[in-house]
Amino acid sequence: MEFKLKGNKIETEFEYGKLDISANSEYGFRPFQLMIASIAACSGSVFKKVLDKKRMDYEDITISVDYKRSGDQINRIEKIHLSFFVKGQNLDQKQLEKSLALSHKYCSMVQSVKESIDITVSVEIKE
Repeated sequence: MEFKLKGNKIETEFEYGKLDISANSEYGFRPFQLMIASIAACSGSVFKKVLDKKRMDYEDITISVDYKRSGDQINRIEKIHLSFFVKGQNLDQKQLEKSLALSHKYCSMVQSVKESIDITVSVEIKE
């Protein structure tokens, strides 16, 4: 990976396209947004794989994220809560909870930051 400092932002190029990063949201994605997005996306993709493996019949998965930052000079991310909302037929709450616990355990992004960010998850069946 290579990152270039250009004015008010940092640019990088990936297979999918260009990514602009900046402390100012007018110029690009803020670093904390990318951190939270990485954790949510990783958790969601692992959760989907677990549900597919268990042959659970879901139509849609939505992830809502709440987070808390320290508010001090560093303003680090202290807590993240991922709420999963699953829509589908004949879904079992206990099986969804077990599947979500597995996804939390096997998500590389969660495991990378678990000692420094308190990450919790919940799942709810959506009508």
